Amino acid sequence: MTKSKESFHVNGESLLKKIKELIAEGNVTRISITDKSGKELMSFPLTIGMVGVVFAPILAAVGAMAALITECTITVEREV
Repeated sequence: MTKSKESFHVNGESLLKKIKELIAEGNVTRISITDKSGKELMSFPLTIGMVGVVFAPILAAVGAMAALITECTITVEREV
């Protein structure tokens, strides 16, 4: 399988919503979040079969981080 990368620029308010949307899509294998200067703040893999219980701590961390940043970039790795 081939992997492709896609980036989204979001503000802190919409960060958690966008992450949840990407997880729901299902074909995402890795998500990285960088600040506006390009420093990686968080990166986590998504594997097929992960359940909601596993995502809860990740989403809590993303939510806490969203309160602290104004702009960021989400880079998504997908299986195509």
